[in-house]
This record gives sequence, C-alpha cells and structure tokens, in this order.
Amino acid sequence: MKDYYVYIMSNNSKTLYTGVTNDLMRRVYEHKNEMIEGFTKKYKIKKLVYFEHTEDINSAIEREKQIKGLLRRKKG
Repeated sequence: MKDYYVYIMSNNSKTLYTGVTNDLMRRVYEHKNEMIEGFTKKYKIKKLVYFEHTEDINSAIEREKQIKGLLRRKKG
C-alpha cells in the first residue's frame, strides 16, 4: 500500500496552504526551500502546521477539498 498525506502549511502572517502528497518529508522540504514556483513561494509558506495520513489517494483528495471548503467558509 502507498501512503498519502493531506497537509496544511502556513507562514508568519498565518496564510494557509493545503495540499496532498505521497512524500510528506520531501514536500515540506520543497516548500521550506522555495523550490516550487507559485503560491507557497510567493507567500513564503514554510511551516507545517497539520497533516493527516491515508493509504487511499481518493480519500486524500476528498479530504483536501473538504479542508479547503472549510477554510474558505471561515474567511467569508
């Protein structure tokens, strides 16, 4: 079985980023070292604040969507 992670990262301003990966250590390293172009590099998202583990990619993607939906509702 393969491992998948849903994770939330933040910066000093408490901007949040939610993602899915099959290698949490590598992905956090990439964010911390600004190796990925886009949102996380622009907003200096470098702190892992939460993660969940699953062995099913579909569950991970569904959970990511659920978390993003909760965060968006909280903003509005």
